[in-house]
Amino acid sequence: MNIDIQFYIKLFARRLPIMAACVIIGSTLGVISAMKLPETWSSSARLLVEEQQIPDNMVRSTVQTDTIEQLDIIQQRLLTRANLIDIANKHSVFADINTMEPDTIVSQMRRATSIRRTTGRNRATLLTISFEARTGQIAANVVNEFVTIVLEENSSFRRSRAENTLDFFSEEVDRLARELDTQSLAISRFKSENVNALPENQGYRLGRQNLLQERLERLERERSIIEAQRQDLIRIYETTGRTTSKNGRIQRSPEEVRLAEAQGALNQALNTYSDTHPNVVRLKNTIERLETQVAGQISERDASENASVTDDPELQTALSEFDTRLRFIGTDIGSITIELEELAEAITLSAANGIALTDLERDYKIIEGRYGAAVANLNSARMSERIESTAQGQRVTVIENANVPRIPTGPNRPKVAVAGTAAGLGLAGAYFVLLELLNRRIRRPAEMISHFNITPISTIPYMESRRRKFLRRAVIIGATVFVIVTIPMGLWYIDTNYLPLEIVVQKGLDRLGLI
Repeated sequence: MNIDIQFYIKLFARRLPIMAACVIIGSTLGVISAMKLPETWSSSARLLVEEQQIPDNMVRSTVQTDTIEQLDIIQQRLLTRANLIDIANKHSVFADINTMEPDTIVSQMRRATSIRRTTGRNRATLLTISFEARTGQIAANVVNEFVTIVLEENSSFRRSRAENTLDFFSEEVDRLARELDTQSLAISRFKSENVNALPENQGYRLGRQNLLQERLERLERERSIIEAQRQDLIRIYETTGRTTSKNGRIQRSPEEVRLAEAQGALNQALNTYSDTHPNVVRLKNTIERLETQVAGQISERDASENASVTDDPELQTALSEFDTRLRFIGTDIGSITIELEELAEAITLSAANGIALTDLERDYKIIEGRYGAAVANLNSARMSERIESTAQGQRVTVIENANVPRIPTGPNRPKVAVAGTAAGLGLAGAYFVLLELLNRRIRRPAEMISHFNITPISTIPYMESRRRKFLRRAVIIGATVFVIVTIPMGLWYIDTNYLPLEIVVQKGLDRLGLI
């Protein structure tokens, strides 16, 4: 693509007055602003984030907030609206602060404040706070105020975190202690209410039950034998008139002897077999038949027995001994039977009580484990609170305070002037390009080819007379000279009699959101 240099030079010359006006306005505003903008002073302070003084493997702090996160929190609290307005009023940061709106104060304070962090792997974390003000003293005072707030916020932040953790675990330990007491009381009450049916005594109850059953069987046999002996004594007395036989022994009938033997065999069989076992059933039938025969033999002697029995003192003494022994045996059998019933009931309830007691003890162990963990955490929280209260944990220290600067840091006057000139050149270039984009007229053969897609055989250029050419050039030169002369004078007049240009520039940049 061929560029018609000559054509664009003519266009440039034709549009030179307006483009020159843009360049002159931008350059003039930039130079005047650079010369008349007030000096600014900047001061800064450097802070260092130090790690915990006591090794973590000895005492670990409960404040586990990341350093960057903690600094972000402190920065947000530092730049709050209330803080910025208080600092601006306290140090009279702005000359016309009494007439400024609070929102304007806050925005300009934030614009003048710079907070920069530097950190990295195996590197210390540094925090640099800078502030730009109209005097060096104000800048230093504001930075020192910021540093004081940062130190206080860091100390308060870590101390409050440690104290909140300590309060939480203190309440947790107290709560779990109350739960332990409640659960322990529930276990004690349950054991008191079921003292005779606790699972830990189940072995004793089973052994006691077996022992009582054996003793009951012996007493039953002994009672059967004594009753049989008593009947034999009465029968012998009625037969012989004496309380003993010739050989000194009580004589019993064969049926009574067989009955006693059958009863002893039945008692032994019941220890081994159930009530429905054939041997047990056979022995019971034999005992019933023998008891019928013995009862028939005894009934034959009932009439004469009362008269004869009550007359002999020796017989009465022997029978009294038998009755006393039977009475004692009956008392023992009754007490053993009651105790066996109580043991059977306790054994039955012991299984259910064991399940309930296991649940209670399991809950107690769970609460006890949580209580132990809470106590351990409480001890750690106490040590952590002690570390933070004595400033032995992570802390922010000042390594360089803000000093009053001796040399102003701004504005960068050459930069402002160059920026104004660059803005004028940019505006002029934008004007030139914009006119080209908006122009739809055909001015060259190349434009005719591109618009109509045709190739003309020949083109006849516009022939301008000498007089018209002279007038056109005179107008361009006159307009250029007019712009070069009148625009600086107009700006000077505005700056002198109406409003300083640096204020106009600041207001314009502020409206555009560039400052």
